[in-house]
Amino acid sequence: MRSYTIGRAARLLGVSPDTVRRWADAGRLPTTRDPAGKRLIDGVDLAAFAVLLASDPGEEDGAEPYTSARNAFPGIVTAVTLGDVAAQVEVQAGPHRLVSLLTREAVEELGLAVGVEAVARVKATSVHIDRRDLP
Repeated sequence: MRSYTIGRAARLLGVSPDTVRRWADAGRLPTTRDPAGKRLIDGVDLAAFAVLLASDPGEEDGAEPYTSARNAFPGIVTAVTLGDVAAQVEVQAGPHRLVSLLTREAVEELGLAVGVEAVARVKATSVHIDRRDLP
């Protein structure tokens, strides 16, 4: 099974390398060391931790809306473009940039503006997955 460096794991989890190190030091994320002493995270362990992390409400009150959309990307609104009827909202969620087209009325009702925390939820009938083999 593939192992990941602290930095690569951080990019995949959408956090800083320091956060991953703190989780490893606290025993939340198991690591091993390669012959050079570099910390590595087993791919299976990282996958399980990513699922656990996504299901953990963290410091918030934990109130999740009832929804059938399981692909949630918490992030921050980075751009809002308003038209007469429609609007475009961009959310940066870790390394992911998500763009949504919705009504202007919905943007105004939700109070969406640059700098506001938001969760982009994605529900699709077709999802493509590519495998990445990195050195």
